[in-house]
Amino acid sequence: MSQQNTNTEDTIDLKELFFSLIAQWKLIALCVILSLVCALLYLRTTPDTYSVDALVQVEENKGASAALLGDLSSMIDQKQPAQAEIEILKSRLVLGSVIQNLNLDIQISGSQDSFTDRLFSPHAYQTQYLNKSVIFQDDDQAFDVRQFSVPAGYLDKTLILGIKAGQFTLTDQKTEQLIYTGRLNQNNQFSTPEGLWKVAIYSQDDFKDHFFIQKQSIPAAVSNILTNYSVAEKGKMTGVLGLNYQGQDKTHITKVLNAILLAYSHQNIERRSAESAQTLKFLDEQLPELKKQLDTAEREFNKFRQQYNTVDVTKESELYLTQSVTLETQKAELEQKVAEAGAKYTNEHPVMQQMTAQLSALNKKIGELESTLKQLPDLQRRYLQLYREVEVKTQLYTSLLNSYQQLRIAKAGEIGNVRIVDTAVEPIEPIAPKKLQILILSIFLGGFLGTLLALLRNMMRTGIKDSSQIENELDLPVYATVPRSPVQESRIKLLKKKKTIPVLAVKNNDDIAIESLRSMRTAIHFAMSSAKNNLIMISGPAPEVGKSFISTNLAAILAQSNKRVLIIDADMRRGYLHKYFNTENTPGLADYLNNQQNLDAIIKPSEISGLSVITRGKSPTNPSELLSSAKFAALLEQLSPLYDHIIIDTPPVLAVTDGIIISQYTGINLVIARFAKTQMKELELTMNRFEQVGVKINGVILNDIQRGTGGYGYGYGYNYSYGYKANKDQD
Repeated sequence: MSQQNTNTEDTIDLKELFFSLIAQWKLIALCVILSLVCALLYLRTTPDTYSVDALVQVEENKGASAALLGDLSSMIDQKQPAQAEIEILKSRLVLGSVIQNLNLDIQISGSQDSFTDRLFSPHAYQTQYLNKSVIFQDDDQAFDVRQFSVPAGYLDKTLILGIKAGQFTLTDQKTEQLIYTGRLNQNNQFSTPEGLWKVAIYSQDDFKDHFFIQKQSIPAAVSNILTNYSVAEKGKMTGVLGLNYQGQDKTHITKVLNAILLAYSHQNIERRSAESAQTLKFLDEQLPELKKQLDTAEREFNKFRQQYNTVDVTKESELYLTQSVTLETQKAELEQKVAEAGAKYTNEHPVMQQMTAQLSALNKKIGELESTLKQLPDLQRRYLQLYREVEVKTQLYTSLLNSYQQLRIAKAGEIGNVRIVDTAVEPIEPIAPKKLQILILSIFLGGFLGTLLALLRNMMRTGIKDSSQIENELDLPVYATVPRSPVQESRIKLLKKKKTIPVLAVKNNDDIAIESLRSMRTAIHFAMSSAKNNLIMISGPAPEVGKSFISTNLAAILAQSNKRVLIIDADMRRGYLHKYFNTENTPGLADYLNNQQNLDAIIKPSEISGLSVITRGKSPTNPSELLSSAKFAALLEQLSPLYDHIIIDTPPVLAVTDGIIISQYTGINLVIARFAKTQMKELELTMNRFEQVGVKINGVILNDIQRGTGGYGYGYGYNYSYGYKANKDQD
């Protein structure tokens, strides 16, 4: 049997848990409302975030090996050019040029941009980045930063910018030290111990607020862009890259992403045409020098012909001349190739060694031909030499000029290996915050937190939740289980504003709590048949269990059944029964026991027929001594035959000894326990206190039973204290 009880206690009563959540619907609703309020505040103070994207295609160049291998090349060559291009798109090479072109390294923000400012007085701050300046707008005012160069020591440091009366001031935010005061609408250049400053700010407005301005270093500016900028390949091995950039200004992020695409395309083309550019640079240097040499050779040849007219050249000499011109031309072309290759390879490279060997062979042949030409007559020899110089220089110059034109055409037609598929287009709708989702999530989050708090609150309430628990563990009868009264709960909340508390048995005599108290009349009738007198003491182990509520309404119910009833407020410390009967606190019990009033003065009739009341009176300094006096015992003996029932409301037993003292004079002693609040240990200690003085507890009243519990089965919510708490509110 005991095993079955243990299993029953360990199980979770889902019905009770459900009704406990229903009973705490106000707490859950409050959490939902607070969560919604927080969500609305977040949505108001958080600016919209937009997103732009673009597509870039990276074309892979397949060499001759891929053509030979065919389908096998995809298995052998596993290079991913897209990954390399992703890193280039994130590099300082690309982003750095964008930062320089758009002045993105200048960051300006308003001073009125905190959470409270955005909530109550939001400013329309807007920053426009141009090629030559940065324009910052504050509502209908604006200023233009056209130059802002700071020493290296002030990079990435926030400065305070003030603009007023045609001047601007720069202040160090950290040290609050004024750095410089300059004039607007002109270039300002000044030096500090840290270095040279160049500042040019243009504006026609005066600003009441100050601003924060910062010149970022290139790494910091690049890092700032990368926080909102991402590049990823679309699919696997597709070679298509997706670029995404997010920000609060949709025009600005569109401009920045398009600038990144342009800078990336330019660097790709320049990288592809780097070899042609290097050759063109070499030809730009060689062509003027070669043209000069050609002009000199022609002048010398023309001068020789004018001096000697025509010279008879034999067939053998013409053959020597043709061979010499051919060899000199080959030598000049080979020297040009050596010069070009020298910019790429070292002298030990096989290509350089091969060209050097060819050049040595040509020099040897030219030397042999020179020896043969020296045997000709002097006049023919000089003619041949001059004519050869002109022919060689002419052919070489013509060849270089053709190569130069071809390279210029090739460089102009270079397109690179990347193709911009989609450029950035200004977005229409923001991507964040998602207002509807946030509101829905806030409702669910508030409901979850409210339910969690309700469950924790229910777990924390480890007090008595079943009347059978009292009967089984303490062997005490439960006279009544009083459910919660929603009417009384709503009225008790007005206690701080009003001086009186309505008696529920009078105002709402059909209330569920009053019906349960009416069932006590039979139990009290049988208890009084064996009691020594008609005195009923009502007490409790601790404050806030509802002793005064039970005492007052029980007295009213007994009086309504044509009984003469007297209720005495024996809590001379903090009693407040006079509030229920709309009467003055004094004179009362304490005044009578102190010999300040007679008995007729302290017994006050009430609006309820047959019910009289004795209030507590002026608070004494020694209430326990007054209750222990013979005068109090004589008072009870004197009053007992005058009434059918005398109910005495006493202080908490575990707090003071007043209840123990009074219990020695009473015939029936009832203890109030509050549902889910009064601990079983408290009732046990209370019973021990009474047993120590030889007093027996007749029964227990379990108050404030809630809906869906084993104590009673219905109720309506958490009941505030009718005892000490009410008196504290009044005090």
